[in-house]
Amino acid sequence: MTYTVNINGLTKTFQGKEVVSNVNMHIRKGEIYGFLGPNGAGKTTVMKMLTSLVKPTGGEIEILGHKLTNTSYKVLGRIGSMIEYPIFYEKLTAQENLELHCEYMGYHDKNSIQEVLGMVNLKNIEDKAVKTFSLGMKQRLGIARAIITKPELLILDEPINGLDPVGIKEIRHLFQVLSKEYGMTLLISSHMLSEIEQIADTIGVIRDGRLLEEVSMDKIRGQNTEYIELVTTNRTKACFVLENELGITNFKILNEKTVRIYDSDASQAAISKALILNDIDIESINKKYTSLEDYFLSLINGDSISA
Repeated sequence: MTYTVNINGLTKTFQGKEVVSNVNMHIRKGEIYGFLGPNGAGKTTVMKMLTSLVKPTGGEIEILGHKLTNTSYKVLGRIGSMIEYPIFYEKLTAQENLELHCEYMGYHDKNSIQEVLGMVNLKNIEDKAVKTFSLGMKQRLGIARAIITKPELLILDEPINGLDPVGIKEIRHLFQVLSKEYGMTLLISSHMLSEIEQIADTIGVIRDGRLLEEVSMDKIRGQNTEYIELVTTNRTKACFVLENELGITNFKILNEKTVRIYDSDASQAAISKALILNDIDIESINKKYTSLEDYFLSLINGDSISA
């Protein structure tokens, strides 16, 4: 199997504290890798180490078959990235910013600028200074700058921040095109788990600087656990009825009003009937399936899961 990125034992210490601790990641060529974790988990620090913006304290990074060192200029030239908030020359236009980027990257395809602006759907901005752009437009321009040199590895930190629903859908499609048609490998961090669920081939979950899990989305989808979610104003009495009248013991209390019932033999109709007969109000009761969000929260909260 060909890997674009191999990370082994990656560690970073700031002021005596480990912010990234012994991380091992393996990103296959041409896949979309979703990098997930709470704020402060270490995602951005790992991405910065991959692009040599931050030097590791320990461990080894291999990108495109080459060990990353202080002199890995050629390898870095094969990477496109947008990490944290994209910075531009605000008084210049999008075209002028991209021309400057291509100049210092040594990339001289004159047609590529209009091509990538079209790919991120930035239109009618020829004479507009970047300082007049909205947050979403700057995000689009940041993505355009990251992909303009046709990199083999694309590293994007929260790339859909500031985009409206239409923009999110367009950029989601663009990422799929870059992966499937251009053969790019994408490493994407995002708080929007539903978006990662739709495009990722593999996810890595990090918490407190440690990688908790690296698993394929196919494996997560393979679980596809069905459950009944009950929302009621009388959770305690509802749980009593479930256990003592219906013999259902495989359920989980999520909060003051919500119960998830995992018993595969449980009938939604029978549950509803029993609760109504016991004068228990039902705000909602629906069949659902486990999602990436469920999986992620289980990992972050330390619940037992299988995949």
